[in-house]
Formats: sequence, C-alpha cells, structure tokens
Amino acid sequence: MAETRTPLPTLCIGILTLNEAHRIAQCIQSASFADQVLVIDSGSSDRTREIAEELGAQVHAYTAWQGFAEQRNRLLTHVQTDYVFFLDADEVIPEGLQKEIRAAVDTGDNAVWKIYWDQVAFGRTLHLMAKTEGGVWRLFRSDQLLRYEGVVHEHAVLRDPLTPVKTFQTRLLHHSRETVYGGLLKMAQYAQLGAVRRVQMGRRGGVWRGLASALSNFVRLYVFRRGFLCGAEGFLFCLLVAMECFFRYVIIKYDRPVPGPTMVKR
Repeated sequence: MAETRTPLPTLCIGILTLNEAHRIAQCIQSASFADQVLVIDSGSSDRTREIAEELGAQVHAYTAWQGFAEQRNRLLTHVQTDYVFFLDADEVIPEGLQKEIRAAVDTGDNAVWKIYWDQVAFGRTLHLMAKTEGGVWRLFRSDQLLRYEGVVHEHAVLRDPLTPVKTFQTRLLHHSRETVYGGLLKMAQYAQLGAVRRVQMGRRGGVWRGLASALSNFVRLYVFRRGFLCGAEGFLFCLLVAMECFFRYVIIKYDRPVPGPTMVKR
C-alpha cells in the first residue's frame, strides 16, 4: 500500500496598498513563495492593482477607508490558507526570511511569529542600527487570528491570548523613507495618526511636551540604537522620526484632532 502523505500547511501573504506602483513588484516577487498572495488596495490611482494582477496576486479594492485595522480585517475575509503573513507594500522579504517563514508554516505549530526590520532609508540599509524593541507580530495561524484593532500600529486579537510567540532571525527589509520629500509626507501623516491615538488615551499636547518626546526619541535612536553608525542617512532617519514625535503633541494642542477614521492609507 502506497504511503499517504499529509499535505503541508498552506500560506497566504497579505499586502495593503495605496499608490505603490514604484514598489509593489519587488514586494510581490519576494512573496511569490506563498500559496496565496492577496493585495487589498485602498483606491490607487496609479498602476498598483494592474501590476499586482500581472504578477499573479489576487487583488481586491476597498476604497471606503475606515482605518488600517479594518483593511486588515477585510483582507482576512479572503484568506484561503492555514497561515497568514502580513507584509507592507514598502517591505521586501529576503531569501533567508522566506526560508524561515516556510519552515515555520511547515511545522503546523499554533504560534505567532514576530519579525524585526532593517530600515532602508535614502538608498542605504541601516543594518548597523540595533533591533527595534519588541518586534512586530506578522505570521499567524488563520484560525487563531480573530481580528485587528487600532487606528495606527494596529494590533492583532487572538482566539487564545496565551498563544506562544516565536521570533524570526532574518530581518525584513523596510523601505521606509526613499526620499526626503516622501519622508516629510510620511512624518506628517503618522504625526496626525499618533495625535489621534493619544487623544483617545487622554494625553495632553503642547510644544514643550513635543520637544521632550522628540529629544528622548532622537537620543534613543541615534545614540542607543546606534543610528550614528549609519552616516548621514542614519541621522536623517532619526531626525524625521523625532520630528514626528514633536508634531504629534503640537497637533493635539493646536489642531485638536477628533478620533475617527483617517484618510491616511497604505
């Protein structure tokens, strides 16, 4: 009697997009080892959706924007696999991480896997910077991931809160700031989102609070996480993050943002 092999678990890689025509091909190509590649588009006016479809991804458009968490929840309704890995459109999965993800899925384990990044800023990989604190959850068993919640830096809600968390050793490449102009736009967008989140938490704003947050975060990134080893690109990266921290608190005081869905998309 021929031996019957149990099929290996399957993997979906899900990507959120908005006007990512310049980056989406590299992103999807790095995800092509998955059994299903899903793109959830927020209303791109460039060729993002067409490029994604040409590369074999399943594309669904949801233009009624209700925040990052809701876009991820919409993505979950289209997942047809045992596991799901979330990838941003400005990220690339290196070969070493591809192998780690595939090996993790093949185990069939009920766990969550987190990743760390190598930031790519202004054409330089800031690989000499220390890892971000804590890492970010990215790989889940589909039947254990209930939903996402949150306006920005959205978080996963699991069926079992005690699910063990494992860590991938190879870092994900994150093309976070490709140009100074684009970095300034991103800073403004995320400062607005961060301000809304802090209003929800009952925080107060102001220039001095913003300066304190900016200074502490710049020192943390540039000194303690070794941004100074990454040359001018490392300095610019740390400065833009610090400016985002400053403007969060200024926006709270002077713009008085109202919590709710925002038009910032990815």
